[in-house]
Amino acid sequence: MTRQDVPIVTIDGPGGAGKGTIAQAIAARLDWHFLDSGAIYRLLALDSLEAGIAVDDLSALAARSQALQIEFPTVGPQAGEVLLNGVVVTTAIRDEACGARASELAAIPTVRDALLARQRAFRQWPGLVADGRDMGTVVFPDAAVKIFLTASAEERARRRHKQLMEQGVSANLADLLQELRARDQRDMNRAVAPLAPAEDAISVDTTSMDVEAVIRTVMEQVEACIPNGGAV
Repeated sequence: MTRQDVPIVTIDGPGGAGKGTIAQAIAARLDWHFLDSGAIYRLLALDSLEAGIAVDDLSALAARSQALQIEFPTVGPQAGEVLLNGVVVTTAIRDEACGARASELAAIPTVRDALLARQRAFRQWPGLVADGRDMGTVVFPDAAVKIFLTASAEERARRRHKQLMEQGVSANLADLLQELRARDQRDMNRAVAPLAPAEDAISVDTTSMDVEAVIRTVMEQVEACIPNGGAV
């Protein structure tokens, strides 16, 4: 068997729809690898901001993208964290400035090309759950299960506000809603890999669903579409 035989579940959708939470939960239940593709862009965003690299310095961005050491531990004391060059940066990459830079980077074809191979390298046995905005359309178009999570902009902003408040970060709900809508427009209208569900994706509106309900819905698709329900 080859890497192409490794089963994949992709979970795409706009920011705040719950992709990361659901993808991590599904990966844990299946005991599969996990890829947070948005974190990869945020990691490059954080690295480039700290290094003072301009968003239009394409050669420098491409070089930095290849040098990043990225880890998404699934076991041990750092399980669930995001590591950049051996340092935990889970909270740092969720900063609004970092998110805005990541969205800008995602619209640059040369940056996307540089990070594409790195994302595909996460496809390892026994399987992979990947979340992002183009996992099912561009990165893993042959995925066995493709989910597209949605939720109203108001609900997504509310979730983000709640998350920030729990982290002790002050935030204005109205500002978050405005930023989220602006990001949606950038993601949906960018020339390269615009945000949209794959033709064979299952759309799930999470606005009125709790986490467990969404997990059950996704697991039903996994059990229906992957031999042995993804069991190893």
